[in-house]
Amino acid sequence: MTDYKKMYFQLAAQVADAMDILLRAQQEGEKEYMDGEPFPEGKLMVIPDEGCECE
Repeated sequence: MTDYKKMYFQLAAQVADAMDILLRAQQEGEKEYMDGEPFPEGKLMVIPDEGCECE
């Protein structure tokens, strides 16, 4: 009989590994961006709130 519990835990471990790889890649990309050429006005990113009804 197939051991579904073992298969589930193996899958969960591999998904966690993949998430760690993606998080590390994101952090490295952000670090490279922040270490790049400086902007005289500073580095600021405004993310609009889609639920906001302000102008």
